[in-house]
Amino acid sequence: MSLDKMLAELANPETSAVKSMVLIVDWLRPGRHEATDAVADRMTGLAAILQARPDLHQQLAERLQGWLDEARFFQLLTGLGLYSRRGFLKEMGERLYERLNPSPVNMTSVKDVFFIVFRRKSDIEWVAQVPDDAWVSLLFTLWQFSPEALASTQERLCHEVLYAIELLSIWIAAEELEPAILRLDPRILKRDSAFVALQRELALYTQAYPKWLSDPETARLDDAHARVLLEQCEEEIARLRRRTVNCGTSVALTHLLERLSQTLARIELLLDVVDPDDPEKRRRRGVELFRQLVQAMAARHSVGALWQQNTRLLARSVTENSSDHGEHYIAGSRREYFRMLASGAGGGFIIAFMALIKIQILGLGLADFPQTVLVSLNYGLGFVLIHMLYCTVATKQPAMTAASIAEKVEQGEHGRANARKLAELLVRVGRTQFVAILGNVAVALSVAFLIGWGYSQWQGGAPLIGSERYDYILSGIHPWQSPALFYAAIAGLWLFVSGLIAGWFDNRSAYLDMEARLRGHPVLRAVLPAGARDWLARYASENYGALMSNFTFGVLLGSTGYIGHQLGLPIDIRHVAFSSADVGYAMSVDIPSAQAFVCFVLFALLIGGVNLVVSFALALNVALRARGTRIASISKLLKAYFQVLRERPAGLLYPPPDTVPAEEDVVPEGKPEKKDEKKSSGDKAA
Repeated sequence: MSLDKMLAELANPETSAVKSMVLIVDWLRPGRHEATDAVADRMTGLAAILQARPDLHQQLAERLQGWLDEARFFQLLTGLGLYSRRGFLKEMGERLYERLNPSPVNMTSVKDVFFIVFRRKSDIEWVAQVPDDAWVSLLFTLWQFSPEALASTQERLCHEVLYAIELLSIWIAAEELEPAILRLDPRILKRDSAFVALQRELALYTQAYPKWLSDPETARLDDAHARVLLEQCEEEIARLRRRTVNCGTSVALTHLLERLSQTLARIELLLDVVDPDDPEKRRRRGVELFRQLVQAMAARHSVGALWQQNTRLLARSVTENSSDHGEHYIAGSRREYFRMLASGAGGGFIIAFMALIKIQILGLGLADFPQTVLVSLNYGLGFVLIHMLYCTVATKQPAMTAASIAEKVEQGEHGRANARKLAELLVRVGRTQFVAILGNVAVALSVAFLIGWGYSQWQGGAPLIGSERYDYILSGIHPWQSPALFYAAIAGLWLFVSGLIAGWFDNRSAYLDMEARLRGHPVLRAVLPAGARDWLARYASENYGALMSNFTFGVLLGSTGYIGHQLGLPIDIRHVAFSSADVGYAMSVDIPSAQAFVCFVLFALLIGGVNLVVSFALALNVALRARGTRIASISKLLKAYFQVLRERPAGLLYPPPDTVPAEEDVVPEGKPEKKDEKKSSGDKAA
């Protein structure tokens, strides 16, 4: 829109206040390839034009003042930018209906007017980039009222803000008594609550403030005590979040805790906006509130934004338990390092026999479906056995370690971890992954070779596998003669999914108090003595997620090829441990040459690399998004990572003698001790 057209419309007496604001924002809005600096220049130019045309300036100011006298801010301040109290399904349904049949616009509702004025999604970017001083100057220019009118308008706006503060405080005091929160901490009913105390203090403050506005000679109640209570409420929410790790959570509970945090932040922001002691902070925080509202307005009717919010909450509720166990998969000391090597070796030993059972199943000549069922059960029950014997399938670690790394990022300032500490953590993670894979691959290959060689000797030279199976194994892991790496990526996807399943079932177990339910189950009470029932209840509760994750992962691996065949899709899986065992069985029949043997081992390790990269990248992405954090600078992280390697090159594969478990780099400060440390060892296969 041109400047002349905008001024002509503003000068028209028929132009409403809302239309005037739309015209001004449309003129200020930068073009697609226009720099944001042009917006500030236009704001300065508009101020100069209005000063040069006092009649137009006065007409515009009176028009805006008349609208402000009727405007209602309550819905804007108490609803926009805060999670809905209606729940996901109702909110989704309402947004869909609004897209199909929008509700009529109420010109006295500032929330509706905001949606009209800042109606484009691109408004988020340029509004955020314009300096604070430019926005303050523009608002003072547009709302240049007479001293009496200005005082009246400011008093009315202050009353609107105070009313919003009081209502928000009532909501959070009531929500503390929600059944989901009482389940986390039943003591809330027996002690003084910071939320209720905050509501009482803010009620006194919002009642005393208008009296001080009317008569400045009266004593003014400051908000110092209310701010102390705000901090206590935030600490209480943080404590409740920590309890969800042991007590379990749900999307509804995570949604509620997030909403409480948002509401407290909004109350603090509104207190700053009406703080009479610091005009500079009042202006700065007012602009900050304005930007938050513009950002929220862009997503007001967005179904996609609502979906992203709730999937992030779901991901957080799932990954909380994963991050809780992630530190147990990061070996810092040599003792932990060799323990992980032994655990990986145990897993490799069992996998060699799982691969043998699969070979025997495939040799039965069954139809596709029963063969798939048997292979899936072989995988699933084998992984469960590995877990029950406290062994490790190396590639199942990333889902846990990624969540732990994301938690480390969250601890940094503004959600950005210190690059050096994060690099050291990544070195420990990589070292642990290496030794676990080494144990899996070395033992699986060796045991498979010995089984195949022993069978051949026992049968007078007859090979364990036929030539057709031999050719299939060796060609199937070749990276450029077959889609082995693509299949390895699919296995990495299932590894990631199994990690989410582990977190979900662990969380579900804690949320349902599985241990207490099983200990008091009427059937178990009838068939098991108290000691056995207690052991079973404790073991099932602590290992519920790991057992379900391992079994589901096996079923996914075993059924992928069948599903691909039924759908006509070229999909299958390749897993490093099973590929290593297959190489062992093939080499027991015939080793073409030492060079060929080394190549096939490297091909299996390459499959393992793809397994790890895909599963780790997906798990880390979900864990970071769940916490609303990010790695600030990949380049700084890589620089710190290679600096750590230059200082201790051998540390990439073997821990230095002075390395000890660095808990401060893995476990967040203030994180409560686990109720039962046996849970750590019980998750080794997950």
